[in-house]
Amino acid sequence: MNDSKNPLSPHIQIYRWHISSLLSITHRISGVINLIALISIFFWLTVLSLGENNYETFLFIVNSFFGKFILIGFTWSMSFHVLSGIRHLVWDMGYGFEIKTANFSGIVVIISSLLLTIIFWLFARGFI
Repeated sequence: MNDSKNPLSPHIQIYRWHISSLLSITHRISGVINLIALISIFFWLTVLSLGENNYETFLFIVNSFFGKFILIGFTWSMSFHVLSGIRHLVWDMGYGFEIKTANFSGIVVIISSLLLTIIFWLFARGFI
């Protein structure tokens, strides 16, 4: 029996977070958020088919601060998930496993997803 006080596996007290682990968890979470977004799109189409009064209520909710926050969050989730998926496809081809390359590509995914979200909303609002 091992009498050492060290844990047998990396526990939360000693585990050091890396950008790849953060992106992996975020990729999974964004996949769930994207599923919720697709269900919301289905709900939007259902409300649209139920009549003008119901749709006006839906538009009121979507145009509120909370509604816009949710829509921007959905947009970021979609862009992050797509870019992270492209990163995983590159890994599936056998490239980018070096620590520096993996860290750099992770930073590129984060920054690019934020920029894509900003560009999309600027375009959607007619500023571009």
